[in-house]
Amino acid sequence: MFVAGRKHTFKDLSGAIKATDATIWFHCASLGEFEQGFPIMEAVKNKFPEHKLIVSFFSPSGYEIKKNTPIADVVVYLPLDSPKNAKQFITKAHPSVAIFVKYEFWPNYLFELEKQKIPAVLISGLFRENQVFFKSYGNFMRKALRTFNHLFVQNKASQTLLKSIGIENSSISGDTRFDRVSHQIEQDNSLAFMDSFTENKLCIVCGSTWPEDDAVLAPYINAAPKNVVFVIAPHKIDPEKLHKLAQKLKKPTLHYSSLQQQEEASSAPTVIIIDTIGLLTKIYSYADIAYIGGAMGNTGLHNILEAATFGVPIVIGNNYDDFPEASRLQSLAGLFSISNADELRQIMDKLVEDANFRNKAGMIAGHFVNSNTGATAITMQYLETLLQSTP
Repeated sequence: MFVAGRKHTFKDLSGAIKATDATIWFHCASLGEFEQGFPIMEAVKNKFPEHKLIVSFFSPSGYEIKKNTPIADVVVYLPLDSPKNAKQFITKAHPSVAIFVKYEFWPNYLFELEKQKIPAVLISGLFRENQVFFKSYGNFMRKALRTFNHLFVQNKASQTLLKSIGIENSSISGDTRFDRVSHQIEQDNSLAFMDSFTENKLCIVCGSTWPEDDAVLAPYINAAPKNVVFVIAPHKIDPEKLHKLAQKLKKPTLHYSSLQQQEEASSAPTVIIIDTIGLLTKIYSYADIAYIGGAMGNTGLHNILEAATFGVPIVIGNNYDDFPEASRLQSLAGLFSISNADELRQIMDKLVEDANFRNKAGMIAGHFVNSNTGATAITMQYLETLLQSTP
């Protein structure tokens, strides 16, 4: 899939983009970056409807899920970063501006954009000291980073790091994901099976979980009070792993695909395992407590903001140093970190039994999202000026 998908990129571009079309190119590493870039895509599409939007992905997971997204005129895999591929891709795409989301910097593409005098902009950028740009041997990558016309970063620390290597053309915009998730609460998030499943119950939603998360969750689920129900949405829909997960659970468990009628969801299971994609965001609206996966292992913490926007207290693992939003929400007491099954049991018992504690933590989480929106407006002010002056 990874290799085969890239073979069609140039053909797909040629079929969708004419030489006379005005275009804007967004590059996203994966699905998370697409969600991060979506508010900007939407704003650009509304402000500049005459431009066609090209969205590229490096990851198959992002491409497969979003290849038919209506926001884009064409969705493609980004060919591997070679001078030849970069020249061919950019010539066929001929964007008025290239917008990179958060990170993933491909030097040959950046150098080719500079060569063709096409402005490049980074949005929701996040930089850390351990990245190659800030190492003694990182001169080549620093040179690529300096080709950006402007870099919008999430926080002061990122801007300070950029200044330490002589890059001054940056602004602190915040994270566009806050804008993305803040709109979700305005949508219709109702799901019939969740309405019946959660009636008169306290619901814990475990989102984007991995086996490391399952290992600490299963003991708590098996011993949880009768009035608590669980939804588990694994990060990967792997039948073998879903089967192993179900085997660990002693409570009545059903897969989402097995739910034939709403009544079955309310009368039979204590646990529903979601074996399809596209439902998790809405499911979070039913949560009283959310456990977000990825930080018990080394795969990376998944998006905590999707749940936080609904005013839900968050529980995560302890490997989240690279996720500043988690550290900030923890410092505010809207998020709690655990390192083993016993710690999970302790915080879950507290959240389940103490409604005031649970509601206060949830209120903090919701306010955290609401008070950090605005990155889209800051970024669009620059992009509007840039696009209005670009042929």
